[in-house]
Amino acid sequence: MSRRKIEVYSYKGGRRGGSWWKVLLALVLAGALSFAALLGAVLWGAHDQVQGDPQVMIVLGCQVRQDGPSVLLRDRLDEALDYWEDHKDVTVVVSGGQGPDEPTTEARAMADYLMAGGVPEEQLLLEEGSHNTFQNFQYSRALLDQADADESQGVLVVSNGFHLTRARMLAQRAGFGEVSTLAAPSSDLPARLYMYVREPLALVKSFLLDR
Repeated sequence: MSRRKIEVYSYKGGRRGGSWWKVLLALVLAGALSFAALLGAVLWGAHDQVQGDPQVMIVLGCQVRQDGPSVLLRDRLDEALDYWEDHKDVTVVVSGGQGPDEPTTEARAMADYLMAGGVPEEQLLLEEGSHNTFQNFQYSRALLDQADADESQGVLVVSNGFHLTRARMLAQRAGFGEVSTLAAPSSDLPARLYMYVREPLALVKSFLLDR
């Protein structure tokens, strides 16, 4: 009687399937480690870093709603007001254009809020054309050049903490030398959690494309 041959195809197939799972797991782990590293970079920049006595402050825009600045934008503006209280001579640039769902430019809403808080209108420069962070700095750079503002001690950038690593990078690309940062809190918890997920990805996008 002849012996039947033992089939081993399913075993080989199992090994191939196991290899694919290992590759997939390696990709997932690599992605997780990359995201963790980027998040670490975001967190590293999410605090005050003020050098010298900057005479120019740039407040970055955020969403404006029908009833006024959003919670995150109010956080930025309140932080700017606190700084202005102790530095009454600082030139303040408010930077942000108008989105399709906004009733006015972000810069106009920001200027109104700061003037209501006591900042004189003559100390404010409105940059109303930008629609992203890189444009914030490009257009603010041109505005400050026209105004012949004193940047001998650098500029102070005000935004929520999650935004500052990317903001510093883009400010330097736009031609600003010494860049200090002022980290506003993020009172809107859902927005804060979302931004800390979004911002590491935005950091990659800006690093590669915003030039």
